[in-house]
Amino acid sequence: MIDPVLQILIGLVFAAGLMSLLWFVQRRTKNAGIVDVAWAGSIGVMGTFFAVTSGGHAGRRLLAGALIGLWSIRLTVYLYRRVVGHQEEGRYATLRANWGDAADARFFRFYQMQALAALAFALPILVAAWNSNPLGRVEGIASAALWLAGLTGLVLADGQLARFKSDPANRGKTCREGLWRYSRHPNYFFEWIHWWAYVPLAVGTSYWWVALAVPLVLLYFILCVTGIPPTEAQALASRGDDFRRYQKTTSALVPWFPRKEGR
Repeated sequence: MIDPVLQILIGLVFAAGLMSLLWFVQRRTKNAGIVDVAWAGSIGVMGTFFAVTSGGHAGRRLLAGALIGLWSIRLTVYLYRRVVGHQEEGRYATLRANWGDAADARFFRFYQMQALAALAFALPILVAAWNSNPLGRVEGIASAALWLAGLTGLVLADGQLARFKSDPANRGKTCREGLWRYSRHPNYFFEWIHWWAYVPLAVGTSYWWVALAVPLVLLYFILCVTGIPPTEAQALASRGDDFRRYQKTTSALVPWFPRKEGR
């Protein structure tokens, strides 16, 4: 068992060190997308570390650590396959071009901000792992159900999009298959659902609001900052009118029945 403040400091040093190392890697490869892989992986490492070294109820620690660990492994592997060995994603390539000679310095600051963000997203696990209240059946089922719903939706959405993109005939077109028929960003939606899984595990502690804050802050970033706005700007630039029609008929985030064009 380690003091919570020391746990946070260890997590911060780990995340900042990892991001610094990978910043040197991106200087050589000119692919800043590796930061996404590190972000997903570092949350899993810190979350598991918090679960193992805290002093809360064993059931809560075990469940929280298992859920965040499995989530992290899936996302890290998925992002690694998408990023490593491929061209830099459009959003990072645009930043690199806009920043010019200052790109390396700005990317270093960006990477360190991602280290802080990863630590923030691991904090719900820390809160849950210090919760000394016995894990009730309702709390356990609620957490597992939210996690399963989120991960199932993510796997389906990612798989449907990957299959669509693998067909050369779909180049320049917008995926409207499966979950993508009902939401323009089902991957963001189900990622958001996943983060609610840790709220029931934190309820009963003085810091339960930390677990609640993460999905609320994430929703703001999805809707207004790093999620939908830059993703759709890139889609409009590459797919034009096809994506504009998609915007008119399809819900932005929450899956819903498509609208008819012209309404």
